[in-house]
Amino acid sequence: MKTAAASLLALALPALATTGGGPGHGPDHGHEGPGGHHGCQHGCEPNKRPLVSSQKLQDLINIKDLLAGSQKLQDIANAHGGNRAFGGGGHNATVDYLYETLTALNYYDVVKQPFTEIYSEGTGALTVGDQAIEADILTYTPAGEATKPLVAVANVGCDAADYPAAVSGNIALISRGTCPFSQKSINAKAAGAVAAIIYNNVAGELSGTLGSPFKEYAPVVGISQEDGKALLDKLAQGEVTAAVKIDAIVEERVSYNVIAETKAGDHDNVLILGGHTDSVPAGPGINDDGSGTIGILAVAKALTKFRIKNAVRFAFWSAEEFGLLGSYAYMKSINGSEAEVAKLRAYLNFDMIASPNYIYGIYDGDGNAFNLTGPAGSNVIESDFEAFFKSKNTPSVPTEFSGRSDYAAFIENGIPSGGLFTGAEVLKTEAEAALFGGEAGVAYDVNYHKKGDTIDNLALDAYLLNTQAIADSVAKYALSFETLPRVEAKTRRWDADRARMLKRSGGSHGHAGHTHSGPCGGGHSI
Repeated sequence: MKTAAASLLALALPALATTGGGPGHGPDHGHEGPGGHHGCQHGCEPNKRPLVSSQKLQDLINIKDLLAGSQKLQDIANAHGGNRAFGGGGHNATVDYLYETLTALNYYDVVKQPFTEIYSEGTGALTVGDQAIEADILTYTPAGEATKPLVAVANVGCDAADYPAAVSGNIALISRGTCPFSQKSINAKAAGAVAAIIYNNVAGELSGTLGSPFKEYAPVVGISQEDGKALLDKLAQGEVTAAVKIDAIVEERVSYNVIAETKAGDHDNVLILGGHTDSVPAGPGINDDGSGTIGILAVAKALTKFRIKNAVRFAFWSAEEFGLLGSYAYMKSINGSEAEVAKLRAYLNFDMIASPNYIYGIYDGDGNAFNLTGPAGSNVIESDFEAFFKSKNTPSVPTEFSGRSDYAAFIENGIPSGGLFTGAEVLKTEAEAALFGGEAGVAYDVNYHKKGDTIDNLALDAYLLNTQAIADSVAKYALSFETLPRVEAKTRRWDADRARMLKRSGGSHGHAGHTHSGPCGGGHSI
């Protein structure tokens, strides 16, 4: 067996040597060099700890500690312009907090994995007559300003033929659906549009991403289905002039994943679980995904009280909101070795686990609900989570396993995957309100990707129970993977550059348009 330090060094040292250490640390921090400590040493007395059990690990999880962690993230955001967006001061401070906290436990080998990606930020405004319409920019949109007539695009704007000649020199009004937002924006630009407005095809607002910077985009904003229908009604009565103004920046930023693997345990059989550490620029991201970050961290702290059989790797991903960038960078760094990938026996994803109008969503690993099946073994993970909620006399529902979160790269490598999700901007149904309480017709999280995603935006009962569910899964798989198949090369669908470009141009992920299928990745791209 390789030690955790050796395994992690294989993926982290080349990058650290190139870029230096993470924010606040020199290049020698965050790893052990040759001859470094192996296993649980330096006073941690591994043999005196009890073997981990689900109930004992759950018993160490409490809402006071979770809220203390959430408050730390809130304080970081407050000190850095109100957000923790990747590559900025707020996110760098988040990375330092996680790195220092995990290192101090002396139970994990901890590394910061740097990578460079494109950052996008901006604001959008839309006015029709004297009416201001709420509009969100799509990530990676170019800046632009125009006051021109609106022209409705046929179908959903996925084909060049959908764009009438009248679009040239004017503003294209396009329905969401079928193809990526990027394709619609490119088509609009090719047809001569000076800007594009994409309206939602389900109830609610629309925020999203173009997936990657591309010079041939038309400046684009997203609006709600309701506002889109209202504009179409106006167009049916005659010409409508709209004013669109987009201020945007697109620039390279260095960011960091934080990876912590237990010193003890079988490092040829590894459970990996993750959540993302960045927020959108609009807000502090205390639910999205501060809740997953702190929930995972709480379990990592509690696990130090126990012995384990299989190694556990806690992953804190960066730049998820810009297209799953951190998790893709990580998988690309180890993907050249089938042996390294095969060590990952299961991946668990926790992104938004405390939404105020929550559901208890479990990723649909068997595909029975959404006809999108995860790799072999994902059905077992789903069943294990279902059993946990049943043991708590609490209902749960499947949530779409579309690959539009940080588990995407793991699915593409055939790694059994699963996780939990409490909902984003999609509206809760009457049936869900009857099952979980809360308010039907209201978003699961009304502050999704907004300034209001603060510590006051958390459902504490969901936060605690979901973190206990994380503890249950960690205890289970830290002892045995007997119910999960090994990854086989023939099940992998990964081509690093192809997968990366697909994710950049049409990837990322979201919620609207498919029932509570989140979460967030800079919004959805389709």
